[in-house]
Amino acid sequence: YSLLIAILSVAIGIICGMVIGALCGFFGKRIDSTLMRIMDVIMSIPGMMLAICISVAMGSGVFNTALALAVGTIPIIARQLRSSTMLINSQEYIEAARAIGASDKRIILKHILPNGIGPIIVSATLCLGQTILSISSMGYLGLGVASPTPEWGTIISENKINIQAYPYLGLIPGICICLTVMAVNFIGDGLRDAFDPRTKK
Repeated sequence: YSLLIAILSVAIGIICGMVIGALCGFFGKRIDSTLMRIMDVIMSIPGMMLAICISVAMGSGVFNTALALAVGTIPIIARQLRSSTMLINSQEYIEAARAIGASDKRIILKHILPNGIGPIIVSATLCLGQTILSISSMGYLGLGVASPTPEWGTIISENKINIQAYPYLGLIPGICICLTVMAVNFIGDGLRDAFDPRTKK
């Protein structure tokens, strides 16, 4: 469930962030100014604190926990795609698409998003590891998924009174968390190298 919630959280963050980033980078002006100020406000609040506040307000559960953590991911994705969109939007093939009468929707879906998705995938993979740690931390504090749903942080929290006598009750979930986060980060590093043109010969 920790991995499921993390994937769901990052997916929500990617979808919302890409929509906001594409709108800001493509249309600019008032839309860009308004949405980016909102993103600045969200980024000014520590992600874990924001997730805890949202989780307390919405209650426990798989979707609520995923949504609470997704809010902190949205500004990261939005800012990244905004920068990519502004760069792509100035290219000659975008001007050619406008010249033949392509609509804004078609340009965004056909040209902007496919060309800007590479860095987003890398960022999302790297955010996945951090999200797993955040989910486990919230579960340990009793603010994430409620029992009897099996989640690593919740498992450690429920067994903490017995850990001194039975250390494996905390050791096994802890090892699972570490290995999963390491694996996700290795995948993210590999994707970053694959998408970074400076590493290609």
